[in-house]
Amino acid sequence: MAKIKKTARLPYETEPGVVHAENTLSTLRYDDVYHIHHVGRVKEVVRQSNYRFRFLTDGDVRLQIEVWGDNLIRFFYTYGRDVADFSYARDPEAQPQSAHVTCHQEAEGYFIDTASVSVRVDMVDAAVSISDRASGKEIHRYATPFYARTTLMKGLDQMRLQVKTAAEESFYGLGDKAWDTDLRGRCFENWNSDSFAYGRERDALYRTVPFYYGLREDHAYGIFLDNTYRTHFDFNSSGDGITTLWSDGGQFDYYFINGPQLDQVASRYARLTGLPELPPLWALGYHQCRWSYFPEARVKEVADTFRKKKIPCDALYLDIDYMDEYRCFTWDKEHFPDPKGMISELKADGFHTVVMIDPGIRVDEDYPVYVDGASKDVFCRRSTGEQMVGPVWPPECVWPDYTNPRVRDWWGQLYQELYVEHGVSGFWNDMNEPAMFKVNALTFPPDVRHDYDGLTGDHRKAHNIYGMQMARATHEGLRKLQPEKRPFLLARANFSGGQRYASLWTGDNIASWEHLALANRQCLRLAISGYSFVGTDIGGFVDDPTPELLTRWLQLAVFHPLMRVHSMGNNTDGAAEAEAAQVQEAEATNRQDQEPWVHGGQHTDHNRRAIELRYRLLPYLYTAFDRHIATGIPVLRNLFFYDQQDPQCRKYGDQFMAGEDLLVCPVTEPNLKSLTVYLPRGRWYSFWTGKTFTGGRTLRVRIRPDRLPIFVRAGAVIPTINAVQHTGEATQLDSLHLTAYLDDSGSGSFYWDAGEGYGYQNDQYLRRSYVLRREGKTITLEQSGEGAYTSRIQRARIRLVGFDSVPSQVEVDGERQPGAVQVHRQTANLVVPFDFRKITIS
Repeated sequence: MAKIKKTARLPYETEPGVVHAENTLSTLRYDDVYHIHHVGRVKEVVRQSNYRFRFLTDGDVRLQIEVWGDNLIRFFYTYGRDVADFSYARDPEAQPQSAHVTCHQEAEGYFIDTASVSVRVDMVDAAVSISDRASGKEIHRYATPFYARTTLMKGLDQMRLQVKTAAEESFYGLGDKAWDTDLRGRCFENWNSDSFAYGRERDALYRTVPFYYGLREDHAYGIFLDNTYRTHFDFNSSGDGITTLWSDGGQFDYYFINGPQLDQVASRYARLTGLPELPPLWALGYHQCRWSYFPEARVKEVADTFRKKKIPCDALYLDIDYMDEYRCFTWDKEHFPDPKGMISELKADGFHTVVMIDPGIRVDEDYPVYVDGASKDVFCRRSTGEQMVGPVWPPECVWPDYTNPRVRDWWGQLYQELYVEHGVSGFWNDMNEPAMFKVNALTFPPDVRHDYDGLTGDHRKAHNIYGMQMARATHEGLRKLQPEKRPFLLARANFSGGQRYASLWTGDNIASWEHLALANRQCLRLAISGYSFVGTDIGGFVDDPTPELLTRWLQLAVFHPLMRVHSMGNNTDGAAEAEAAQVQEAEATNRQDQEPWVHGGQHTDHNRRAIELRYRLLPYLYTAFDRHIATGIPVLRNLFFYDQQDPQCRKYGDQFMAGEDLLVCPVTEPNLKSLTVYLPRGRWYSFWTGKTFTGGRTLRVRIRPDRLPIFVRAGAVIPTINAVQHTGEATQLDSLHLTAYLDDSGSGSFYWDAGEGYGYQNDQYLRRSYVLRREGKTITLEQSGEGAYTSRIQRARIRLVGFDSVPSQVEVDGERQPGAVQVHRQTANLVVPFDFRKITIS
């Protein structure tokens, strides 16, 4: 007889039994009965190819191991019917790489070895352990045999892996969890959720990135669980030395990524799940947004004020109120009578227009998008066959099934008028978790059906990739409509691999100092989780920031690849159409704005200075993106990525590296007069003063209201430009600034192209590499390059910081240049042709 005394369950069970027994013993009926399944004893290993191994066992869970490279091992567990090898997360071009793989049997189990790792599968229960062959360290070991659970009512409802955790092991990544830098000691859920005004403890936010780093005895590794169901990651929260991963369904498809360096794990994960395209240069400029700028006169007023106050800006956003009663792909003709003309005027003044598009399509027989979609059967349906109808901004919406390739094609073409005819530059996909109002679940019921690219499934399976597939449909549509343009797309909900289609922001945050600190951690966590093109709602979406908070947020966001202010204004979350008139009335009497000049006086000056710094650093940031796309190394990295052996770098995990060379120290508390920072190994320069410091120590620095503490790695060569009002002016400049921070040796790079289009894929780019050397009193700076792009840059303005002598001789490409160098406060300055090959100063 099955056990009936158990009336409550842990998140995962350890034995078979009965759930919620309610009837008498004589009936033998229960709410549900569950069964436990294992891989069991290994009987044989079949090598199906050079890299694929299938394990034949006496259990009912199937195991397949694949070697995708010397440092990348895939474990594929399934139960029940055979499943297709399908993944939305993997880059379609990602394939197993050539590796020398051996397999042999010993008494205790089977061993699969590559040049870097040794995988052992125990004979008795198929438990796995992985060791690094170079160091001999064991870095991954199952604490219990792999486990699956089925129930009579639900079918397969859990797959579970438990691994042993070292006492001092640290965990990082997992997307944008609103938590401390290190994840250990916490249990997290991955389920895309509309998370308005989320708090620090909330873990199910807008997107799911089931990938984390482990750092064990200074050896880094990564785990990526490619499962789209609701998943859970418990990083030793019970203190029992066990990390547990489980999913609420599907197959358990995970990759072990060996390091041993954190950067190597990041690079291998990025190549597995894909890298973004190079963004258009304007997308790296400053963006201004609120809910909502309307009517047309207000939009033009904002644009004019930016130019009059000489505060740089590249993009203005239009939230949902530009639409005709929340009908996507339409304009409110009262507020925007001539959208094409308005967009054209803005573009002439250097502003790009970005508009909101939601997935919820208004149910309206007079709305062509709804009528056409219904006739083509593109909207999600319940298991009973009718359309899934629910409230978002309109009282009744339907949602396209973006997991259907036919629907993705249909959706992409809807952007024709906005993108091609009206000249909108970019799009913003919001509410795509998918969000639904008025229910605590925040989203669809689980019975809603999805095509899943022909594999079919319910919403439990498709929920976490719904927003990702919306972004994919939009991105692919934009590419087809204007193949000569690089699309700019900002998305809220997403999944691992979605970085191939869209940039991200962290969602509806709050104007508080706590959320400023969270903004920093979330952007860093997303960057090391594959999403380098990321930012936050600067200043906070909910409530109004103090002048100091807005300034500090702008100063931090200089280094976030997406630099966008977004605020709520007078709106309320979930505002219905009936409230629109009240919102408009409030706007007329008390407009709640968050532009850089909102607080006036010196606050405007501080904010302008921050945004100008962003534009000065555009060549450096653009170059960092070029490096990210080439290598997979994140644009932003926690300090411990610079030196993972130094425990102090983990202690100061909120400091970060922007690109290869800039160390940024955020100010996330009010009224600070000084701040303790940590400088890792090496020598460092103050970005502001040029003063040098020896690393490996803490430093107490004075805080100024107009800037953050920033340090530069000694030996770096940093490319910058003069501040401009928009990126269109940046591509017209004739001078590049190169600041070399002297050391015995050093290096740097500079990437540049037209800032738009795909000519860079056909040699229309400039990529310059710099080598810096100092021997005694002789300093050399050499330049080499590639690419055929013809820029307007004619001169390089060289600054040598840390210069401590008066030069007697200067040569540029072998020719003496008397009097070419001007020295002031240990900084030497000279101007040379942009295409110089070698500068020698002695």
